[in-house]
Amino acid sequence: MPVAAQNAYDVSVAELLKLGHELHATPSHKFDLAHMRALLQAMGHPERRFPSVLIAGTNGKGSTAATLHSILSSAGFRAGLYTSPHLLRINERIKVAGEDISDAEFTEMHVRVEEAARPLVALGELPWHPSFFETLTAMAFEYFASAGVEIAILEVGMGGRLDATNAVEPCLSVITDIALDHQAYLGDTLTEIAREKAGIIRPRGVVVTLAQHPEANDVIGNAIAERGARAVNAAEYVPLETRNEKPETSYQVEVLGKPITVATPLLGVHQRRNVALAIAAAVELNQHGFTVTAAHIENGIRNTHWPGRFQVIPARDSGPDFVLDVAHNPAGAWALRAALSQHFPQRPIFFIFGAMRDKAIGEMAEILFPLAAKVIATHADSPRAAAPEQIQEAASRTGAEILCETSVKPALARAQQLARGAQDAVVVITGSIYIVGEALRELGIAR
Repeated sequence: MPVAAQNAYDVSVAELLKLGHELHATPSHKFDLAHMRALLQAMGHPERRFPSVLIAGTNGKGSTAATLHSILSSAGFRAGLYTSPHLLRINERIKVAGEDISDAEFTEMHVRVEEAARPLVALGELPWHPSFFETLTAMAFEYFASAGVEIAILEVGMGGRLDATNAVEPCLSVITDIALDHQAYLGDTLTEIAREKAGIIRPRGVVVTLAQHPEANDVIGNAIAERGARAVNAAEYVPLETRNEKPETSYQVEVLGKPITVATPLLGVHQRRNVALAIAAAVELNQHGFTVTAAHIENGIRNTHWPGRFQVIPARDSGPDFVLDVAHNPAGAWALRAALSQHFPQRPIFFIFGAMRDKAIGEMAEILFPLAAKVIATHADSPRAAAPEQIQEAASRTGAEILCETSVKPALARAQQLARGAQDAVVVITGSIYIVGEALRELGIAR
């Protein structure tokens, strides 16, 4: 890339990251879908130039989106994918046909959004500049429209009802598992949080979901009934669990009247629910003009790429196995604990743990740290990150031995040193997507 173009890209990324920091400093005035709609109107409504699937939930929505995107790509469709946050580079959030948006295209989309937003702010039609997520979402919509995608899979950023992605009119909505997270924005109970997630259900629309916590079920069921929507239950694609089943064993389900082998690279029993939602959504899309066969679904599941979700890096040079998982709330921590117990029973585990200050650090620690031989608390490169000493204090009731390192690089070195003294040790890196992303970079695993 020419120097001038590289500089323009760097400026775009820096401006977006600055907006992200401002959002967390003054969060209250950024959550308004009307502002997003005003911005999109000024841009000529790019979100109306492609059909979309909108996916909300607390845990699993990214995995579901990535799996569905892979299925549609396997079916030959030029599909867009919008997810958040990113592991290594911001470009990862916007993909077409499995490829990240290029630096040059990223810059161009940012310029287009800025040119639309600037006069709106000057004229008072927007009370302030679009937020980080509003800007990036508008960039994704503009890119998908410009790139001629046939369908876009959109992961909700936070909540659903007022999320910037909810400006689309999806042909299909999907709701994954709901748990407590982002309480400062969404509410303190499952009922309140589920109400925000259910905001993506359209009148007389279609919503794919699975039975979950009764409080969430009640909210989703009432929203479906009130809006005259049609529910698609993905339960038929969730296999029955057997006690003797090996964790790596694939399983069979019947799809469109044919048996398929589900061999997802996304490990953990919890991923079966996410895969089931993706299957049900793919099957339903046949009713919306997209031809997706059982073979497309089988191949798409097998070829899904979604790093940092119970990603296992086998031992190298007599070192430990690594597991990287973006569990960032108690429900995610429980899923990680179950996967570790299933895949690495009776093996010594060393945790590298870092989290954002607003997360339930103490509760996550109480779930995970009892598995640990030792824990290394560390700090992500983010102004929102908790200090290692804060993690140590929040986790004091667990009784785990907790060491502190200032950043991921020395934490990795410390963990590897400790693991060398324990046979068949596993180093688990978790607590935040930022920690996992930095660890992937330090380990030299960019993809």
